[in-house]
Amino acid sequence: MSAQPSASAGHESPLAPEWLVVPADVNALHQPLWAQDVDRNVDGELAIDGITVSELQRQYGTPLFVMSENDFRARARAFSDAFNNAFADICGGVDVYYAGKSFLCTAVVRWVEEEGLRLDTASGGELAVAARAGIPGADVALHGNNKSDAEIHRALDMKLGRIVVDSLDELERVAKIAEGRGETAKVMLRLTPGVHAHTHEFIATAHEDQKFGLSMAGDTTEEAGLSAAEEAVAAATAYSSIELLGLHCHIGSQIFEPDGFALAAQKLLRFLAAMQEKYSIVLPELDLGGGYGIAYTPVDTPRPAADIAQAMAAVVRSTCAELGISSPRISIEPGRAIVGSTAFTLYEVGTLKTVRVDAPAAGNSGTDESGEDNVTYPRRYVSVDGGMSDNARPVLYDADYSAILASRTSDAAPQLSRVVGKHCESGDIVVRDVYLPEDVAAGDLLAVPGTGAYCWALSSNYNYLARPGVVAVRDGSSRLIVRGETEEDLLNRDMGV
Repeated sequence: MSAQPSASAGHESPLAPEWLVVPADVNALHQPLWAQDVDRNVDGELAIDGITVSELQRQYGTPLFVMSENDFRARARAFSDAFNNAFADICGGVDVYYAGKSFLCTAVVRWVEEEGLRLDTASGGELAVAARAGIPGADVALHGNNKSDAEIHRALDMKLGRIVVDSLDELERVAKIAEGRGETAKVMLRLTPGVHAHTHEFIATAHEDQKFGLSMAGDTTEEAGLSAAEEAVAAATAYSSIELLGLHCHIGSQIFEPDGFALAAQKLLRFLAAMQEKYSIVLPELDLGGGYGIAYTPVDTPRPAADIAQAMAAVVRSTCAELGISSPRISIEPGRAIVGSTAFTLYEVGTLKTVRVDAPAAGNSGTDESGEDNVTYPRRYVSVDGGMSDNARPVLYDADYSAILASRTSDAAPQLSRVVGKHCESGDIVVRDVYLPEDVAAGDLLAVPGTGAYCWALSSNYNYLARPGVVAVRDGSSRLIVRGETEEDLLNRDMGV
């Protein structure tokens, strides 16, 4: 018969993934996961710039996205400073575009502009936010693999600094719309350099077999011998309504090492040099995209912005020297790396339950000679008042997160736990594996760090849950920058029969 360890022995469970280490102090914060002004106060409660989570709950409710404005600004400056310093002698510095798709609202656009960054958008809706915030169109870029005519017109109305064209069809459409308006569209061509990024398949974007970009592989179009990328260069230079600024690539997201960025830079610079020689054109700009990773769990080890910048600069410098060309003006598009760790999500605990799961004992292959499982271990489910409607990443990408007991500290032993949401889906998992104190109970507050990027942006009304608000904290005060929805908001869209 299988052994039955007590629930208190759960922190020794082999059900935990290999990377998940039992914490020496279950109350401690692993600082790389959090904004710099998040800590526990003297009473043991989590606080951001001195404001406690219980105070935030009383004022705004839960679930709630809580963002540090000072931390956001500091990370934005860190990227700008690091890349400008690294590329100063190569091309006079770098243009840093904040990738708005990670999280966007008018307040964030203003922070971006005030810190000297530009803005990258991916839809007409994001352009509308940019326009509402008042950022100059010259500092805005528009992405998208299937831009509508209305979005192209809006980009031209706003006099955008760049429209990143994703295909030959789109290039023709932008050219015709601009010609019809008697204007010139400033265009960059997004290329797929065929660089494999070590990340989840759904967020790797530089391989051939996906929807984004113009292929750099040879003989891929009807014009024999030309890649789609080269045909786009030739076509763009022939359109009187197109000003071809340069080339763009993006190899994926949540990438820790600079190698892929460096290889992509080499490929695009060589292509740029070949186009310069063949067509006698100088393309003045090269956008190397974003995708820089952050820490979601204690084992994640992203590189500092300065390390990535220096590695990329070294490759651009040496490759340009090898090719005998001047470096184009470089731009980058960090999003997650700026906003991801600036925010955490605050939840209230509801129901808890423990189930029994068969697993091998330590050092055992899984079953004894009789074929029976060796040990049955407890797994605890901790339900919170949000879930996949405010964080879809675990179900979309198998993304890992961490969590802590935020409303108090505890002397209880660590218990292997799974934080789950309240939706009618078994895959509604917020944090798959985390050690929380055994005495976590209904009414406690949990905080999940690293939710600034792609959580609110991907949020939904599944099960008719209202999307949470977003609170910004700065200098000891808090304010809503995105109002949480109400049931009335949801019902107002229902037009009846």
